Amino acid sequence: MIYISGLVGFLLVLTAEARVGKSSELDFCSETDECCLFDLICRTDDYEVRRYDSVNWVSTSETSMMMEVANVRSFRRLFAYIKENNVEMTTPVLVKLSKKTSIWQSITYTMSFLLPSKHQMNPPKPTDDKVYIEKIPDMKVYVRSYGGWMMSWSEAKEAGTLSSALDSVGAQYSKTFHYAVGYNSPMTMFNRHNEVWYVVEDEPVCVSSISSEEMG
Repeated sequence: MIYISGLVGFLLVLTAEARVGKSSELDFCSETDECCLFDLICRTDDYEVRRYDSVNWVSTSETSMMMEVANVRSFRRLFAYIKENNVEMTTPVLVKLSKKTSIWQSITYTMSFLLPSKHQMNPPKPTDDKVYIEKIPDMKVYVRSYGGWMMSWSEAKEAGTLSSALDSVGAQYSKTFHYAVGYNSPMTMFNRHNEVWYVVEDEPVCVSSISSEEMG
């Protein structure tokens, strides 16, 4: 029984490390040692479809009319957690936000830092009651990448472009929320990489796509 338990634990660690892995595996993930890895399902001219395994994140939520205000407050909270617990910074940083019906609407923004592989099995417990450990389930996502700075207006524009592309091919996806995703430090001035994620519902649609096998 001890042997079996140890083997199961070892396999779980391998699983965690397999999805939170070396940043060198992704061209756009270059500012941290580890990154959240994925399986590329397909790619079209407008988006990619990726599969992410379930891993642990440290999260906090903030309600505001503006993403910039919510992000500053949330980032400070999460950065205090990783500094307090000597947790290495990883990428990407996720911001989950619900669909706004007007620019004056306050919504909840949930920011999440990916926990490094060595903390996946036993994350340090947060001392701030606004910070919590969250296991985001495995998911397939439609992804649109863009450069520059992630601002409220640019994020909304890119999210709208991706949503329109998905609607045009009849893709089924969660329309009540999406993720704004960043890979760069606030100090990085150039060659920034951002993404919009919509969670796939039903089977992903890859019209005129190039399969991962064809990409070699």
